[in-house]
Amino acid sequence: MKDLARRRCYNHAFREAAALCSECKRAFCRECVTEHDDRMFCASCLEQLLKPRASRRFHLSDILALGQSLLGFFIAWLAFYYLAHILLSLPSSFHEGSIWQYVFPGAK
Repeated sequence: MKDLARRRCYNHAFREAAALCSECKRAFCRECVTEHDDRMFCASCLEQLLKPRASRRFHLSDILALGQSLLGFFIAWLAFYYLAHILLSLPSSFHEGSIWQYVFPGAK
């Protein structure tokens, strides 16, 4: 920090520097830096940081995440499909409740 006290603003040579830009590491006065996400940026670096990206490319991790999601959906679908087949294979007396009269003779 002692070095910063002797430095001058990159934009205003007559002003004492107050902070260093986190991106370009140049010294700037208080009027030339802005705090963003707990970091100090000069105007040009902040503009580059906030500029929207023209296009986003897919990465391998994006493709893997999509594949995992589809695989999880397919496994869940199969589980419910076979559960439905098991429930349909039960006799209709089970669904009507009359099977319990054979298991527990005193039950209504």
